[in-house]
Amino acid sequence: MRGASRPTRWAAVAVVLASAAAACGGGGGSGGDGVLSSSWGDPQNPLEPANTNEVQGGKVLDMVFRGLKRYDPGTGEAQDMVAERIETDDSQNFTVTLKDGWTFSNGEKVTARSFVDAWNYAAHIDNKQNNAPFFSDIVGYEDVHPESGRAKAKTMRGLVVKDERTFTVALKDKFSTWPETLGYQAFMPLPRAFFTDHAAWLDKPVGNGPYTVDSYTRGSEMRLRRWDGYKGPDKAKNAGVDLRVYTDNNTAYQDLISGNLDLVDDVPAQQLKNVGSDLGDRYINQPALIIQTLAFPFYRPEWSKPGMEKVRVGISKAIDRAQITRQIFQNTRTPAKDWTSPALGRKGGYADLCGDACAFDPTEAKRLITEGGGLPGGRITLTSNVDTGSHRQWMDAVCNSINNVLGRGPVCTVNPIGTFADFRNQITGARITGPFRSGWQADYPLVQNFLEPLYYTGASSNYGKFTNRRFDALVDRANAEADEAAAVKHFQDAERLLAAQMPAIPLWYQNGSAGYSERLSGVKLNQFSVPVYDQIEVG
Repeated sequence: MRGASRPTRWAAVAVVLASAAAACGGGGGSGGDGVLSSSWGDPQNPLEPANTNEVQGGKVLDMVFRGLKRYDPGTGEAQDMVAERIETDDSQNFTVTLKDGWTFSNGEKVTARSFVDAWNYAAHIDNKQNNAPFFSDIVGYEDVHPESGRAKAKTMRGLVVKDERTFTVALKDKFSTWPETLGYQAFMPLPRAFFTDHAAWLDKPVGNGPYTVDSYTRGSEMRLRRWDGYKGPDKAKNAGVDLRVYTDNNTAYQDLISGNLDLVDDVPAQQLKNVGSDLGDRYINQPALIIQTLAFPFYRPEWSKPGMEKVRVGISKAIDRAQITRQIFQNTRTPAKDWTSPALGRKGGYADLCGDACAFDPTEAKRLITEGGGLPGGRITLTSNVDTGSHRQWMDAVCNSINNVLGRGPVCTVNPIGTFADFRNQITGARITGPFRSGWQADYPLVQNFLEPLYYTGASSNYGKFTNRRFDALVDRANAEADEAAAVKHFQDAERLLAAQMPAIPLWYQNGSAGYSERLSGVKLNQFSVPVYDQIEVG
């Protein structure tokens, strides 16, 4: 199954929070009813679990659904949620037993069929779900999702319902940490209403989590309300959350300061000098499983031809990460030394594996770019959305650094895309002609989640279309390894190949940041920098 053309099981999660639009106002916007207001951005797609692969939609799914596992908000550990147990004797064939008593908010029981039907729907090529590759490990995936032509089956042979609370999963190869992936949103269960009246379900999704969707007006607001019938251990401590759409996170921040918004989970770079005095201990700044990178379009021959690896490494060495993170981000970013995150820890696989390729060295940068044949057409253009994340500021700074190193005038320019959705559409359509922002927010705290989704051949988040058979083989070997330390070693060997080929330039690791109003208490960010909404109390 782990052939060079196999897509990855993980989908992209955009690191950038598509912040805030023309905000609503009024005393936190929620009065004294126990509902809090928070900045947000419209999801790229309707909120189907298997079709949502960016952070804005993911926030909602994390409130509306619970899966077999859930990642502990403090540690990131994959803990049983709907699953009572997941058993295997060989790391390839698994028996899943569900806890009794779980229901969807419409009263329907959560059963083994709720998961099996959802996964089969997600995997089937006719349903065009972005997260379909998450199921590519399961026996029979190639029958429902062939690389070409029509599907040969409606369901995957590797999924079998045994009884109301039990189903089995057969994988194509050993995958020792497969159970740890099952807290990701692609694996959520679905009620029968999803299949019997799909349009109505999309208009108002029904899940099994602590909140229900009350209403959604695209471009304006989504209102979620506590589901009092929820039987899980993490009941909501507030009455609900109003997610307000912003297209400028500076506007969201000003609404927070003026009392018109309760929570901002992406403090803009322009406000970092003031946030301490503005908010005091109501400002959160903590390490997160996030990295910012610049990916190269290998689908363009000018960037993928032999010798261009020297140019790509040279560009990396022309970027003064330390100066940019200090001056623009006030040290809330840390210069990257590999393609993962320090939040994983050394045991989890983090190490200085980029080495000299990520070290600022103007002389060596010019030499490598010249030896590699020079910049394509003598120029380089960086592309990103600019509606969130202070991306325009840091892209200008990166270009200034490259221009200063090369000393030949403005060879580096910025191509700003107005909205996150438009940027995502250009990326997924392979329409970008130069390096583009490819930030990554982990789905779960495993080193493989930073590597396979982004750089494995055919991976669903490998938008630059990088391919390297040796890299793929090392990832496959790591996935099949039962010993954690041995698996980490194989992943690190794969990273060393990235240092030589530089399919994406590691820029910096990003802290999670948030600010909140005096009305709130118990505000925390999980390891992925997302607010733990259900634990927030409204005073």
